[in-house]
Amino acid sequence: MKKIINPYIETENGNCFGCSSKNEQGLQMEFFEDGNFIVSHWNPKAHLSGFKNVLHGGVQTTILDEIACWVVFVKCQTSGVTTALNAKFRSSAFTDKGLLTVRAQLISQEKKFANIHAEILDENGKVCSEAEVQYMIFPPEMAKKKFGYPGIEAFYE
Repeated sequence: MKKIINPYIETENGNCFGCSSKNEQGLQMEFFEDGNFIVSHWNPKAHLSGFKNVLHGGVQTTILDEIACWVVFVKCQTSGVTTALNAKFRSSAFTDKGLLTVRAQLISQEKKFANIHAEILDENGKVCSEAEVQYMIFPPEMAKKKFGYPGIEAFYE
């Protein structure tokens, strides 16, 4: 697996709830590239529970959307916005059983849209939740000028 650098941390967008290490209230997700997948190993905190020791479904949906965004950054080499997210909850994701694995891959890419499959797996590899996510993606120049996309080289050392 290859570590993906977050080039946005030192920018005006550096306070992202999903991925900024500077956002103390955020998820502070980190990402890796593993073949066709973008992967994150994430340790849920108890204060993100809905029911006792169960990760809140809204937080799970946020995590699925966040990793899909990183697929757009790295695999599509641009930026974009979520246009649709269809989440399915398969099994409880617990906040007291250690690391969860989050992974996503690009399913298809057209001129203006990227379709991504994302999932959260428990410590035993069982799917807790999954989503089909559609992003409207921007042409590279627009991504750079309007959304500060730094180019693919900024995501690697």
